[in-house]
Amino acid sequence: MKTAERLNTVQEYYFSKKLREVRGLMAEGRPIINMGIGSPDLAPSPLVLETLRDSILEAGAHQYQSYQGLPELREAISDFYQQKFEVTVDPSTEILPLMGSKEGIMHISMAFLNEGDEVLLPNPGYPTYASVTNLVGGKAVTYDLKAENDWFPDFEESSQKDLSKVKLMWVSYPHMPTGATASLEQLKLLVDFAKKNYILLVNDNPYSFVLSNNPTSILSIEGAKDCTLELNSLSKTFNMAGWRVGMVLGSEEHINAILKVKSNMDSGMFFGIQKGAIAALKSGPEWFEELDKVYTKRRELMFQLADKLGCTYDRNAVGMFVWCKLPEGAKASEEFIDEVLHDKDIFIAPGTIFGSNGEGYIRFSLCVSEEKIKEAIERV
Repeated sequence: MKTAERLNTVQEYYFSKKLREVRGLMAEGRPIINMGIGSPDLAPSPLVLETLRDSILEAGAHQYQSYQGLPELREAISDFYQQKFEVTVDPSTEILPLMGSKEGIMHISMAFLNEGDEVLLPNPGYPTYASVTNLVGGKAVTYDLKAENDWFPDFEESSQKDLSKVKLMWVSYPHMPTGATASLEQLKLLVDFAKKNYILLVNDNPYSFVLSNNPTSILSIEGAKDCTLELNSLSKTFNMAGWRVGMVLGSEEHINAILKVKSNMDSGMFFGIQKGAIAALKSGPEWFEELDKVYTKRRELMFQLADKLGCTYDRNAVGMFVWCKLPEGAKASEEFIDEVLHDKDIFIAPGTIFGSNGEGYIRFSLCVSEEKIKEAIERV
């Protein structure tokens, strides 16, 4: 059967392909240390697991669930945003739980893009933004993020372009893969740019609580809801990546548009997962403190590994990764990581999978135990 033409616009996700190669090497008996993918290896809190276990015995737990999620889940998200970001969000109309924020990228794109609409995408940035844009018939237009501008858009350069066909703009602060943060002043610049050019701005914000002293939400900017959506997730903050719990927040008008798509695509999130998510969102400060303790120790070791490879990095970057610049005269990123993989049995992500501006960089994941990082240091 001939496949749809839209499949010609995308390729299989890099990690899907590369991890097959890594698994093949492991099947041959190679002791591969995987530092490539950001899948938390830590467990959710005991209370979250207990809540999931207990909830599956509740009446109605195994029936279809609301497309909008449990009211208690939306209230927990609203409370979380108020407490952590000082952002007021109406749980009835301005929050839509998702099965992971990746689902939200597709739903938002389907809700707001017509064929030929242009979408501003960060380079480097999360590859799924481009893939989904292409799948729905949009036109991906990248904007440069560079180290010399602290991985923030150059609005002077962007304003000189024809933006009349641009419908959406994707941003991600704290930024993945670089770990760069944006100040409130910079977030306001993003909102002002979107308003001025009649663009729907979407901030993908799953890393605010990993090694970050100042969690921020773009929705804290006055008037942001008029032109801005924010995606968030429990995957990184609460070690629940496999649970697939995310959310999109914004104005009632924008949320209703996304709900039109979502309600035709799934039949609600499993009850037990929602109850566990509620428990996670109510976690006290000790949860975040303990999480940062673990990742701080791992990051210091990862810096040592980067040093041994001759790489440089920003010690002030946040999030779940260490973004490193390769030494002067090094091979191209993909050649470099392949050499390390086959010679040292260590898998690292090449910067190029996030865009052309990732050439000359590699990315280490902190989802690796201290023991494994120490072992990697000894191998190099």
